[in-house]
Amino acid sequence: MTTMQIQRLINGTLMREGAGVKLHRFIGADRRNDFDPFLLLDEFNSDDPMDYIGGFPAHPHRGFETITYLLAGQIAHEDNHGHHGLITAGDVQWMTAGRGIIHAEMPKQTNGRLWGIQLWLNLPAANKWVEPRYQEYRAAQLPLEHQENGVVVKVIAGETANKTVSPIHGIVTQPLFFELSIPAGQQFRQQIPKTHQSILLVLSGAVNVVSEQSVQSVGQGVLASLSQDDWLIIEGEQAHNRCLLIAAKKIDEPIERLGPFVMNTREEVLQAIEDFRNNQF
Repeated sequence: MTTMQIQRLINGTLMREGAGVKLHRFIGADRRNDFDPFLLLDEFNSDDPMDYIGGFPAHPHRGFETITYLLAGQIAHEDNHGHHGLITAGDVQWMTAGRGIIHAEMPKQTNGRLWGIQLWLNLPAANKWVEPRYQEYRAAQLPLEHQENGVVVKVIAGETANKTVSPIHGIVTQPLFFELSIPAGQQFRQQIPKTHQSILLVLSGAVNVVSEQSVQSVGQGVLASLSQDDWLIIEGEQAHNRCLLIAAKKIDEPIERLGPFVMNTREEVLQAIEDFRNNQF
C-alpha cells in the first residue's frame, strides 16, 4: 500500500464569469490540461447580491460534463431541450452535455448567501457525441455515512471504502465526489485507483494529508492536487473541518478547447461552432 501526498497547492484566481458572477477559479484559469480529466473548478461564495445576481445566462456546451453542487442558496436552470428545475442547498446537478446543449443557470434569490462549486469533467472521444442528459438529486437523496470516529461522508458520486454508494451512475470516468466533515484529530481513509486524478478542496477549517513520508496541511479556500497512489488519509486539524474530495479516471487524450467546446481536434471544435450557429444543438 502506498499513500497519497500533496503535489501542488492552489489558492485560486479571482474572476468574474457569466454576467458578472464573482468566483475563485482553481482549475482552468490558464487553459492548460494539468488535471486531466478535470477541465475547470470554480467556487462562488458571497452574501452580496451584486456578486452573483447576473448569473449565467444561456450558453452552449459540447464534449464534457458540468457538475453543480450547491452549499447555500438557490439556482434555477433551464435548457433548449425543455428541461428546467431548481437546485437548492445540498443538491447536485450532473449534466452530461455530450453532443451539445444550451442552458442557463440563474440565482433564484435577490439576497442572502449563494455558495457552491461548478466542475467541468471531460469526456473521452467515444462519449463526446452522446445525447445530453441530467442526473439531479436533492440533498436528502444523497447518502450520508456516519463513521465511528465522528467522520461524516456525503456521497455525491462513487462509493466509499465502507460500500456506501451514490445514486449517480453511468459516468464514464468512474468518479468519486464526497463532502467530508472530519473532527479534529480524526481520520478519513479512502482507496482510490491509481488510474485516477484526485483533488481536495477545503471549504472550512483545515486538514492534513497523511502519508508515510509526510504530514501536509491544507487550509480553508485552498485546493490540493494529489499523487496517484493507493490510499488517501485525511486528518482533521481544527475543531470543524469540511472539504470536498473529487477523483476521476484520467483520459489521456489530446484536447482542443475553445470556451464551452472541448473536443479532440481543431476540426471538431470548428464543427461545434458551426453547429451552434446553425441551431444544431
